[in-house]
Amino acid sequence: MMKINVAMYLLIVFLLVGCSANEQQNPIDNEQGNDLEVIAENLTVPWSLEKLDQTFYLTERPGSIIKWENGEVERQRVELEQDISTAPEAGLLGFVLAPDFDESNLAYATYTYVDDSGQFNRIVTLRLEDNVWREERLLLDHIPSGTFHHGGRLKIGPDGMLYATTGDASEPNIAQELESLGGKILRMNLDGSIPSDNPFPDSYVYSYGHRNPQGITWSSDGTLYSSEHGNRANDEINLIEAGQNYGWPMIEGVEEQEGMVAPLFTSGEADTWAPSGMAYSNGKLYVAALRGTAVLEFDLETGEQREVITGLGRIRDVFIEDDFLYFVSNNTDGRGTPQENDDKLYRISLFRIEMEIE
Repeated sequence: MMKINVAMYLLIVFLLVGCSANEQQNPIDNEQGNDLEVIAENLTVPWSLEKLDQTFYLTERPGSIIKWENGEVERQRVELEQDISTAPEAGLLGFVLAPDFDESNLAYATYTYVDDSGQFNRIVTLRLEDNVWREERLLLDHIPSGTFHHGGRLKIGPDGMLYATTGDASEPNIAQELESLGGKILRMNLDGSIPSDNPFPDSYVYSYGHRNPQGITWSSDGTLYSSEHGNRANDEINLIEAGQNYGWPMIEGVEEQEGMVAPLFTSGEADTWAPSGMAYSNGKLYVAALRGTAVLEFDLETGEQREVITGLGRIRDVFIEDDFLYFVSNNTDGRGTPQENDDKLYRISLFRIEMEIE
């Protein structure tokens, strides 16, 4: 009887090990060990990451959308009313699926373009038909662009509104001008109209005084947070409230001034994160860091922060679902050092990340 039990035990161990090995997708040997998986690779300057059920959609700045499903990668064409700008940091940026995407095939996107009057960012709807995304409706146009600082993140909030981050377009003073759409977090109805309860009458502006915010997310209680690029350093993680002034270019980092809001976290004057996309889980913010070349974790209760993913280069966006953290590298954007088969979409268990603390 003992011999039979041992044999059965060995068989079970063999089967479990074999199953575990088959479930892993291209394990990466880095500081996170073999629990880190590559979901997709050979991406071209990816910017926004969306997921619906088991399908991923990623925008690529040159003007395409990647669809990943059942292990297959398809680069889908995007037909826009204006030609995409090739300026630094510009292109096809923010992207979010409509709440009824399963029925409507509708999404929202922001992109940079140039016409006879200048370079601008615009927010549009895209509809997917026959594996081609086509611009269908213009929601908001002539958002300031420029050499740098486009903002570009789009998210639908728990209130059902569409939020958009915009940069100062390398003109710092417009961040303080309420009549300008630059250097702001904007809020609109899904049809592009101005919500009646926005903090400023007949204005898309939800908050202002931002330099280059590239990430927004909400906690489980509906609190809005944003990530923002500072001036060389002094990057910020902010708690966003309607109508508030976040100081740029009057204050940054730990500086304070009456009527302006200081950040929850800052990189300080000596370091830079260049924070981009962000997500929330269990009292913590997870933020993609470009120059910081990491995924950063910020504990909202303790005020502690740490790097949880390193060694993969520039990180552009993050997404959390079902206790997994998904994130995308951005080493092909002209500022990084591409690794083999970059750029890539990765997955790691949040439980595995928590185990790193112990």
